[in-house]
Amino acid sequence: MTLYKNREKFNKFSEKIGYIFSTIGLTPNQWTFLSIIIALIGVWFIVNYNFFWGAIFVLISIFLDIVDGSVARATKQVSKIGGYLDTIVDRYVEAFIIGGLVLINLPDFIIDFRFWLFAYFFGSLMTTYVKAAAVEKNLKKSEIRGGLVERADRMILLIIGLFLAVLSPVYLVYMVVLLAFLSNITTLQRIKIAFS
Repeated sequence: MTLYKNREKFNKFSEKIGYIFSTIGLTPNQWTFLSIIIALIGVWFIVNYNFFWGAIFVLISIFLDIVDGSVARATKQVSKIGGYLDTIVDRYVEAFIIGGLVLINLPDFIIDFRFWLFAYFFGSLMTTYVKAAAVEKNLKKSEIRGGLVERADRMILLIIGLFLAVLSPVYLVYMVVLLAFLSNITTLQRIKIAFS
């Protein structure tokens, strides 16, 4: 499922995006911070049970996450600091959205819904941590990629869940349960890769 396998197609799309958005005049880091603001607007809608607009703003935020890197490449402003900042902001955006879901009442599925949110959040953090730890501990020379769901995959599934919540919040619950399983399975897959 992971989108990184389609990098070649994505890179062509990214080049066009970079060219278009570089004409606006914002720096790559400004685009990165703008994605946080847009995500927070999305969270505000989610907290107010307006799942449609919540999904729209989260989708825009994720799109801006593509824009910042694309603009950096188009304007030759790619930097280690920018890449690091982008990674940190990505984690904040996902955490804000999950935090917004904690604040609303959604149906339980077998056990309390908030347990599934915690499992999803923990799995999403661990998929990132295990790849960083593998490099830090010299198990791997380059970052680990792959597994069932990377961040882009998780965010797409979450956005689909938010759109489906317009029909019934229970669909969003099912999507969070799915994400809880997939993100933790991905963590285990990456641990296996680190040991190989």
